[in-house]
Amino acid sequence: MTNLESLLALNMLPKLGPVRIRRLLDRFGDAEGIFAAQENHLVSINGIGPELARIIRAWEDHVDLGGELAAIKERGLKVLSAEDDLWPQTLRHLPDAPLLLYLWGALDHRDAHAIAMVGSRKATHYGRGCTQKFSFQLAHAGFTIISGLARGIDTAAHEGALAAVGRTIAVLGSGMGQLYPPENMGLAERIADGHGAVVSEFPINTRPGPQTFPQRNRIVAGWCEALLVVECPIRSGALITANFAAEYGKHVFAIPGGIDRPSSEGCNELIRTGGILVTNGGQMLEELSQLPLASKTQASLHDPAADRDSLHLTEEERTVLQELTLDERSIDQIIERSGLPASTVAATLLRLEMKSFAKQLPGSYFVKSP
Repeated sequence: MTNLESLLALNMLPKLGPVRIRRLLDRFGDAEGIFAAQENHLVSINGIGPELARIIRAWEDHVDLGGELAAIKERGLKVLSAEDDLWPQTLRHLPDAPLLLYLWGALDHRDAHAIAMVGSRKATHYGRGCTQKFSFQLAHAGFTIISGLARGIDTAAHEGALAAVGRTIAVLGSGMGQLYPPENMGLAERIADGHGAVVSEFPINTRPGPQTFPQRNRIVAGWCEALLVVECPIRSGALITANFAAEYGKHVFAIPGGIDRPSSEGCNELIRTGGILVTNGGQMLEELSQLPLASKTQASLHDPAADRDSLHLTEEERTVLQELTLDERSIDQIIERSGLPASTVAATLLRLEMKSFAKQLPGSYFVKSP
């Protein structure tokens, strides 16, 4: 076996996990050395009792490595380890960093400048709007947007980055063969098709579960330079991710919400206990050391209309904009009048909103910005 294949086999073994595997690697040098070790030597490692030692020694009884390799090839995936040049630098020194990353799409050196955006799966109109606004602004400035492909805030974060023609990375809480939620398969395909990557540390057929999502959250928190919590209740996986980010020494930001909204209790509490309050992307950049793209200005992030004249409209944007007036129109009316597919109109309206040409009202109604 190659070293990568040995790492794949280790990653597939039950009950081990990346922390124990790294202890084994520190002792035996590489994955092949672990499989060659005697049981009494394995047991001497902290956290490796007789049961795990027997599992390692009889690894072929627990792992279908040939099937995993065939599935990787069939799906056109890549598998990265810490030895690869594109392995995220921010993950290299984390004590609980993933052993491997299954990759659908492509990573880029630009992804070293990444901001994570997380929040509730049951997002409100306010939460989705804030997410799309921030994601568009930050992706337009050159940051890669990282989130978890979940419903609600995660979905809005990825969509905002795509609308800005930026990069985004979706970190799964499942294996690639069990993508969750299934209705986001189309979004995952758009991300992987030249706009970023979908990644997972789990073997391909790993189902999502109560343990896989917190594991996913630590990767999101560890990868980014800064993390933004948009909207979440007081008990939320988003706050778990924020705690990870704080432990890793990352900037943690939060968008405030109404004090009478349970959906904003988590963000408001995070601000009260030390999270940085922000109301636009420019404020986040003031706290960070640099812009990834020197040509983007903080002024345009404070006020997207500041560089409105430099934002050239595409043919689709011009078509949709012609159907907007100062009187509200529903998205269904705009779809019918423009003659464009519903998905195209939805994405185009988001881009127009981020460029300050359109404004969305409650109930999926839109007007032309004055």
